[in-house]
Amino acid sequence: MIGIAVVGYGYWGPNLVRNIAEIPGLDLVSVCDLDRDRLTGMQARYPTVEITDNFDEILGDSRIRAVAIATPVFSHFQLAMKALMAGKHVFVEKPMASSSDEARRMVEEAARRRLVLAVDHTFIHTGAVRKMREIADSGLGDVYYYDSVRVNLGLFQHDVSVIWDLAVHDLSIMDYVLREKPVAVSATGMSHVAGEPENIAYLTLFFDSKLIAHVHVNWLAPVKVRRTLIGGSNRMIVYDDLEPSEKIKVYDKGITLNGNPQRNGEKIHQMLVGYRTGDMYAPRLDRTEALARELTQFMECIESGNRPIADGNAGLRVVRVLEAATQSLAWRGRIVELEPARLIA
Repeated sequence: MIGIAVVGYGYWGPNLVRNIAEIPGLDLVSVCDLDRDRLTGMQARYPTVEITDNFDEILGDSRIRAVAIATPVFSHFQLAMKALMAGKHVFVEKPMASSSDEARRMVEEAARRRLVLAVDHTFIHTGAVRKMREIADSGLGDVYYYDSVRVNLGLFQHDVSVIWDLAVHDLSIMDYVLREKPVAVSATGMSHVAGEPENIAYLTLFFDSKLIAHVHVNWLAPVKVRRTLIGGSNRMIVYDDLEPSEKIKVYDKGITLNGNPQRNGEKIHQMLVGYRTGDMYAPRLDRTEALARELTQFMECIESGNRPIADGNAGLRVVRVLEAATQSLAWRGRIVELEPARLIA
């Protein structure tokens, strides 16, 4: 049994506690939160779990080998670094840190101490996104575009912009599904509440190839939309996370391009476009809860020493894009080059 503690019992903490309590091999030793009323309510449901409002008690408990952090973003770095320096494996909520410098230092500390650092990029553990990765690897052909919309009415955040709250999901999915990584980003957005961060934003990501990606996030939409389109030379994917059953639809649709550069000795750059319209199918998806899957993988990585799919390097890549997009926002859409991704072993 791997002893684990959950730090933060607000919005996401109860989901962590519920899943950890149900996973064989994980022993939920303690839950830490500054709100004693929350802890009392939790302990009524899980009477064997200890409660504390002192994080240092978690760090000093030899029964606890791992810590799951579900606190506000600004606190991730300090809590995670303390846990790593105390020899604890760390599972941290997204985004993993408030800056790429903080994220890099967390990854380096975990690597130096040979500890597992996992980032809670929940969506990449869903059956739908895992299926998209499988199709992208084998059936899409050359990927032309990645287009996602993630909008709803609220919930407004006061400490982070809509990019750090919503776009982080799409960026983590993109990082997992696409083999190619972005090299630059442009972002525009607006805040409609004085003194508050942006509540609507549009991100465009550029790659070394002709692939282009676009992400639209918005807290001011009258409806909730969670839809992604990926277009390739062989297949196209529509992913609608709000669909109850057929979340992924694969279309055998596309275009073929044929050049005709020579005619009567003259160079005529003529492009013939052919349209291909085939069948659509909805693949069967694994229905295992994503959070249960990734917590199980976290446990297995502690035991084996392997890297989780969403390791610290993946979290760092996403934070770098978020940071560059924030800079571009301040510059009204100016393109910001991304630092080349470097694996920290």
